Amino acid sequence: MSERYLIINADDFGMCRASNEAVIDLFRNGFLRSATVMMPCPGAEEAARFAAEHPEYDIGVHLTTTNEWGAAHPWGSLTGGRTLETPEGRMWKDCAAFERNAARCEIRRELRAQTDRARSFGMIPSHLDNHMGSLYGLNGRLSLLPLVFRLCGRERLPFRMCVRPLDRFAPKGVSPRIYRLFCGIARLLSRLYRVPTPDYLILTDQVQTLREAEEYESFREAFLTLHGEIPAGITETYIHPALESDEIKAFAGSWRRRSWEYQLMKDPVVRDFFDANGIRLIGYRELSGLRKMGAEA
Repeated sequence: MSERYLIINADDFGMCRASNEAVIDLFRNGFLRSATVMMPCPGAEEAARFAAEHPEYDIGVHLTTTNEWGAAHPWGSLTGGRTLETPEGRMWKDCAAFERNAARCEIRRELRAQTDRARSFGMIPSHLDNHMGSLYGLNGRLSLLPLVFRLCGRERLPFRMCVRPLDRFAPKGVSPRIYRLFCGIARLLSRLYRVPTPDYLILTDQVQTLREAEEYESFREAFLTLHGEIPAGITETYIHPALESDEIKAFAGSWRRRSWEYQLMKDPVVRDFFDANGIRLIGYRELSGLRKMGAEA
């Protein structure tokens, strides 16, 4: 595949009102092609009902097993699994704690409950991905990855995953050798369970130039520089757009960056950049179509 395709997925749809308003506005005005809903979160029903009313948009399920905000913005599991939650009834705060504590049978039940809840609102998910990468097994529990691919295979849904190793996209703290092994395992699983995936995944929350930006213009420049260098094939990146509001400022230290990501998607400079550089923005249904036409992962 010589063309360069880019999926920009809006994560955390359903997390709160500020996220919902931003994502819905971007879809309605034609600035967004893909998003995923956090089904255990307070705004999930609104987000899922919007998806049901607009099947033309690529909206999937953001499989959620962690809650990084703790008591400031709490949510628990849908199934009430004992090993999925802290003693306070919240999901584990980070991936390492989740991997260390969660029982496989309870994880499987929770993931199924989240896709079932999406459908209970009339939503037809276009794809699945994972909040914070908690199901990738990057802390050593690689047995979680086959569990997710089996779910995607049963649901006949694509999954966000990197299956082609590119060292500059390796997660922070993971050696290139381990990263290449991880991509190889993911590629085998995608073929085994017939699950379409992107080729590459940019972990934008780990990119230092984006983290260090102190104003919108420098953030935009870093974003465009990073994504202007994507290779041929299908790359996915993710954003967390949200409106600036008292609600999100109360619990999310990242609120400014989230508001910038909302602004980014509406910025004509950004849209013109991708056009000028021959990068075609697509959603997950187009990804599935490209894979069916023979563009294998």
